[in-house]
Amino acid sequence: MRDVTALRSRGARGAKAAAALLALALLAACAASEPIAANQAPPQPAAVPPPPPPPSPPPVDLAGRWKLSAAGGEHCFMNFGNSPGAIQGTIAPEGGCPDNFFTSRKWTFEHAALIIRNHKGESLAHLSFAGDHFDGQATNGTQLTLSR
Repeated sequence: MRDVTALRSRGARGAKAAAALLALALLAACAASEPIAANQAPPQPAAVPPPPPPPSPPPVDLAGRWKLSAAGGEHCFMNFGNSPGAIQGTIAPEGGCPDNFFTSRKWTFEHAALIIRNHKGESLAHLSFAGDHFDGQATNGTQLTLSR
């Protein structure tokens, strides 16, 4: 029994010694860092870059009735909805649209391009502004013009 008591005593002394060594190591790490003088400001965190500018709206107000014409003479009318300065809005095709443009439901203006999207959000066409109308192509390659 005496051996067990001696072992416990040594174990407690070992734990105290380990704790003391840990405390000394932490104090040494603190002393190694450069102290800040009383008149010196603490280091500032790295500057955060400013957020990117907001996307620019289309060059014309898209609200209203537009004619979508495909190469080959097919065309239909679409009603574009939005609020002034918007970068996205709704589309209501009137019917008889070429290809699958009868599924047009939304437009977005991104990176200087008008993108017509279907009811699933999939891109149907990319058009660029050309004076008083938009020119571009459908995702299947058909040339398109969107005009008033």
